Amino acid sequence: MTVPEFKQLRRAYGFDEVAIVPGDVTINPELVEIGLDIGPYHFDIPFLASAMDAVVDPKFAIEFHKAGGLAVLNLEGVWTRYENPEEVLERIASASPQEATAVLQEAYTRPIREDLIPLRIKQIKDGGAVAAVAVTPANTKRLAPIIKEAGADILVVQSTVTTARHESRSIEGLRFEKLVKEIEIPVVVGNTVTFSATLEIMRTGVAAVLVGVGPGAACTSREVLGIGVPQVTATIDCAAARDVYYKETGRYVPIITDGGIRTGGDVCKCFAAGADGVMMGSPFAGTTEAPGRGYHWGMATSHPNLPRGTRVNIGVNTTIQKTLFGPTSRTDGTENLVGALRTAMGMCGARTIREFHKAEMVIAPAIKYEGKTYQMAQALGMTHIQQ
Repeated sequence: MTVPEFKQLRRAYGFDEVAIVPGDVTINPELVEIGLDIGPYHFDIPFLASAMDAVVDPKFAIEFHKAGGLAVLNLEGVWTRYENPEEVLERIASASPQEATAVLQEAYTRPIREDLIPLRIKQIKDGGAVAAVAVTPANTKRLAPIIKEAGADILVVQSTVTTARHESRSIEGLRFEKLVKEIEIPVVVGNTVTFSATLEIMRTGVAAVLVGVGPGAACTSREVLGIGVPQVTATIDCAAARDVYYKETGRYVPIITDGGIRTGGDVCKCFAAGADGVMMGSPFAGTTEAPGRGYHWGMATSHPNLPRGTRVNIGVNTTIQKTLFGPTSRTDGTENLVGALRTAMGMCGARTIREFHKAEMVIAPAIKYEGKTYQMAQALGMTHIQQ
């Protein structure tokens, strides 16, 4: 009897299942270097704010640039559908949980106004910030010439899953190698989670790759489609593609882990797994500078036929400065993320992000709760613990 071949599953790991092993040498946190380069642009901190309407508007982009990072404006959102989107943002924020998705779908039915694209880019650049803007692959060929003419500095082409090869009914689909040559500004592409897809995309000449499918707080792709890979494994696999490409060409293409990152511990695990930068949405949606009024929703939440996101209530409870640099009184790791990264690198003896990539990691599903009986009891409101 012939033994049938069965589909084999490999284990994949998320943030709560791994830990970083400290090094044999330690370094003062202020001595580590954490900059990120995308094309010719250097950023003092390797943090990007997600291209989501509740997170980034032109004012937020300017403030985030002042902090040393890069905020990406969604050019298919309310900022290019409405000349003054404040009213629609208020309507989205005031909708009940039951009405929220329908309100979002209605708000995004208004067509994109191409005349607003140069205006938004100009607003960012007039504030002295690097103008990074995002579009989906479906609209890239139509909007890329306008974006180039308007003087954008970085173009992000982003969708739930992006590959170098895509079949459609179009005579010629979007080809990244052609786009990179024509637009003549750095092109960042995402999102991917596999070695082979990442390597193929890098070979088209892009400036950086976004990693992550489905882990975001406002994303429901994993529930709706069943698609995704936990972020630690996805980052490790895509970092391997980056390293192979670098050996092939001598050209280093950074990978940016995007989605599901909430605490300083999550940030540090991204970099130890191989990330060169992190992109975050929900943590920045809770800042006073964000336009979402304490709410956050994913890019696909407003899809008219198959929503793959939801509106979540973050609350307005911090600032860009405190989230990135502190000082903070919180003990949950949600503020002073840059300080957390510097401290972890110092504990691992890593002077640079690339050295931090070499830090040992272990599978540690219980690491958050090991020895934390009193903390857990306090969280549950218990007054004493039975030994």
